Amino acid sequence: MEQEELNQLWKVVLSEIETDVSRANFLTLFKNTLLLALDSSTATVAAPSSMIIDLLQRRFYQIIKKSLDKHTKKDMEILFVPKTIVAEKDDKPGPLFSISNAPRKTIGHLPRVRSEYTFESLAVSTSNQLAYVSATTVAKKLGKAYNPLFIYGPVGVGKTHLMQAIANEVYKNFPSKKIAYITSEEFTNEVVEAIRNNATSSMKKRFRGLDLLIIDDIQFIAGKEKIQEELFHTFNILVDNSSQIILSSDRPPSEMRKVEKRLLSRFSGGLTVDIEAPDFELRAAILLIKAKKYNFILPIEAAKKIAEQDLDGRSLEGVLLRVITRANTSNGEVTEDILEEILQNKKREEANIFHPDDIIKNVCTFYKIKNTQIKGAKRDASLVKARQIAMYLLKKDLNLTFVEIGNLLGGRDHTTIMHGVNKIEEMLKKTKIGEEIMGISKIGSDKHVDY
Repeated sequence: MEQEELNQLWKVVLSEIETDVSRANFLTLFKNTLLLALDSSTATVAAPSSMIIDLLQRRFYQIIKKSLDKHTKKDMEILFVPKTIVAEKDDKPGPLFSISNAPRKTIGHLPRVRSEYTFESLAVSTSNQLAYVSATTVAKKLGKAYNPLFIYGPVGVGKTHLMQAIANEVYKNFPSKKIAYITSEEFTNEVVEAIRNNATSSMKKRFRGLDLLIIDDIQFIAGKEKIQEELFHTFNILVDNSSQIILSSDRPPSEMRKVEKRLLSRFSGGLTVDIEAPDFELRAAILLIKAKKYNFILPIEAAKKIAEQDLDGRSLEGVLLRVITRANTSNGEVTEDILEEILQNKKREEANIFHPDDIIKNVCTFYKIKNTQIKGAKRDASLVKARQIAMYLLKKDLNLTFVEIGNLLGGRDHTTIMHGVNKIEEMLKKTKIGEEIMGISKIGSDKHVDY
């Protein structure tokens, strides 16, 4: 099976898994996985780290297997391998990522960058127009226009697509430039591995010699002092050398906690732009562009019908893949019945699945506070109470880890989250706080359980 076919199959599998697991688990564990090979009995899946592989094997093996078995009509065994094995075919130790001109065997023409993520394949509307214009300007005037370019917005609005489009554009026009796209988790791993292997000099040389450094999800460096220190010095050297830095986050620098002020000052030293959730026109355009990518003709009326649903980019693609799969079993036609069935199923799934943002939003609505307040640093008694209830619900409803909850609530330490959850559990035994939690549950319709 060709890699393109494997990628399409895996997208279908992931779209189903996304409805069975929490949003946080999906983004943390499944987002960067890849189906590498498939034979009569074994599926080989690459994941970013050994820790993620361990979690996938222990907690989600059967979910993955069920979906693969369904679409392959075989009894599959799943073999997980680290992505570093994919990028490194030899046994020599090396960095966890490679830059554009490094002599490594990688998937795609730029390591970790998807070749289809270009400016041409990006749908543009009022919700992302400023970010788009800023990104194209940076690609043309690398290191001279906005440095750094800081892009923020919620999950699924196209931040990664936009950043990787810059990387692809620069690579196309300036192939000799040294380019690196990396997540903050991978940057952290790089620094840790360099310290462990006594290789900090080569690690620093590799980062500080770049022409373009792109770091995705920078908010996850919160609380990691050594990582922030290394990034600070790398940041200064790159800017001094007129090298371009691009960062993305789910929040602006002003709302990032447990990040050094001197680093936040650097983040805010260029241009900060946000990307809003896609509007109707943009959702329809996204569907038509992605359908074309899959060599599928999606009728405009079908695209408009799907676009009426308030879904982010990833959820839109998940629905589209279901439509394509069903249509291919019905002579390639997208009938009204098929469309209605898929959309109704999606609504039922959404009605029974909580996303972390839903819980935080419901708590804020109940206590009449802002999202920035619940994630902020203020410790007014009313804010602390609301914050701890959010911690409790995120743990009880979604079974997120204390670290995951801490990241969602402004980068708080896991011990703070543990204390907050325990505090609410004790209060439930002695006070009437359960009535307030029930009030929050009514905001979220029937998604919460009784307490």
